Amino acid sequence: MLKNRVQLSTPGGRPPRRPHADGGDAGVPAPSETSPRERPERALLAAVRYPRQPRWEVAESLDELCCLADSAGARVVGSVVQEREAASPSLHFGRGKVQEIGALARDLGANLLICDNDLTPVQERNLGEALGIKVVDRTALILDIFAQRARTSEGKLQVELAQLSYLLPRLVGQWKHLERLGGGIGTRGPGETQLESDRRVVRRRIRKIREELGSVQVHRRLLRDRRRAAGLPVVALVGYTNAGKTTLFNRLAGASFESADRLFMTLDPAARLVSSPDRQPFILTDTVGFIRKLPAQLVTAFKATLEELAEADLLLHVVDGSHPRAAEQRTAVERLLGELGLDARPSILALNKLDRVDDGNGLRRLVEEADGVFVSARTGSGVNDLLARIHAAIRHLAVRLSLSIPYSDGGALSLCYDRGRVLHREDRGDGILLEVELPLSQVGAVSAYRASGA
Repeated sequence: MLKNRVQLSTPGGRPPRRPHADGGDAGVPAPSETSPRERPERALLAAVRYPRQPRWEVAESLDELCCLADSAGARVVGSVVQEREAASPSLHFGRGKVQEIGALARDLGANLLICDNDLTPVQERNLGEALGIKVVDRTALILDIFAQRARTSEGKLQVELAQLSYLLPRLVGQWKHLERLGGGIGTRGPGETQLESDRRVVRRRIRKIREELGSVQVHRRLLRDRRRAAGLPVVALVGYTNAGKTTLFNRLAGASFESADRLFMTLDPAARLVSSPDRQPFILTDTVGFIRKLPAQLVTAFKATLEELAEADLLLHVVDGSHPRAAEQRTAVERLLGELGLDARPSILALNKLDRVDDGNGLRRLVEEADGVFVSARTGSGVNDLLARIHAAIRHLAVRLSLSIPYSDGGALSLCYDRGRVLHREDRGDGILLEVELPLSQVGAVSAYRASGA
C-alpha cells in the first residue's frame, strides 16, 4: 500500500473499496478484524490564509476542523497557518513551509496532515511524498465522518456516491507505482490497463448508485405526495451541524432519535407528526446539518435528502446560541439555503442551547433582528413559545370554515378533527355544526357540508 494513499472510511467504518482489475466489484481488503487500530491517529492541521481573509475566519475554520478531526477519531497535536497570495499548484504550501510542517510533524509524532483547504490530487500526492505521512483535506475528513455516521441503506449509498466522486480523479495517484501514461516506446504496459479498468469499475458503480438513489427519490416523492394529500403542513428543521436540531426534534415530536454533542450525528432524514388538542397538526422533518465549505460531492449525493427542504412549507432555522460565532453560522446556513434556491422560503429562527448562554445580550439583537425565539431543547425552556410561533406561521395555510355535518357522516367529522383544528362544536338535532380550520387541500372533501352563508 502506498504511504500516501488517502484512507477514507466507508459506511460502517471500513476503508473504501478499490476496484479490482478483473472488472468485479471494488475491493481493497478491509483491515483484519482481530487487529483494530488501538490508538487514534495524531493529526497536524494546516491552512493557507489569503490576503483578503480575516484572521478570525481562518482561526475559526481551524477550530472547526479540529472538532471535525475529533469527531472522526483523530487526536489533534498542532496546527500551522501560512500566509500566501495564492496556493502553490504543486504543494499548496511553499516549499519552505512544507519542510517546516515535516519537521513539526516529526517533533509532535504526527502521522496525518489535515489541510483545511481543498487539495487537488496532485497537491495531495506531492505533499504526502514530501512529508512521508498521510495527507487528507477537509472534504476527505467530512466524507470520513459521514461514512462513520451512515446507518440506513440510503445514507450509505449517498456517502459511497460522494466518496467515489471524490476518489475518481485521484485514481492516478493510487496506481503511481504502475503508471505508464507517457506514450511512446517503453511507456505502454499493464499500469495503463489497470488504471483504466479501475476507472471503468468506479464509473459503473457510480452509475448504479445513481440509479438506486433515483428509486429512493421516487419513493420519497411518493411519501411527500401522500403527506400533501393528507393536507398537513410540513416544517423542516435546518441549521448548522451540532446546533441541536435532533434534540429539538425529539422535544417537539416526542421522538427518541440519537443525539450527541458531536458534528454530523444526523444523516438520515426523519419525519414525525406533531399534534396537540388545541392546535393544527403538522409534519416535522429533521435533515442533515450544514457546514461551511460543504463538499460539492455531498450536496450532489444528498440531493434526495435535501429535496425534503424544498417541499417544506416552513423552515425552522436552529442556531447554537452558545457558540461564539453564532451569527456567522447563521449566515453560512442562509448562504447555503440561497444556493439551494430556498432563501425565500418562510422561516423562523430558533436560538437554541439557551441553558448554556451566560450572557444573552449580544445574541438578543440577533434574535430581535430576525424576529426569533430563545429556546433550550434540552430543558424545554421556550419550546411553547416556539410552537406558538410555528402555528401562527402555518395558520395562513388553512381556511376557516363553518360546516354542518350530518351524524351519519363520521368520516367528514373525523377528517376535521384529524387534519384540522376544531374551534367550536355544537350538536344539533339535524347534525353537528363545526367551526374548523382546515388545510387548503382538504377543503374539497367537506365543501358539500358548508353551512349556509359560509
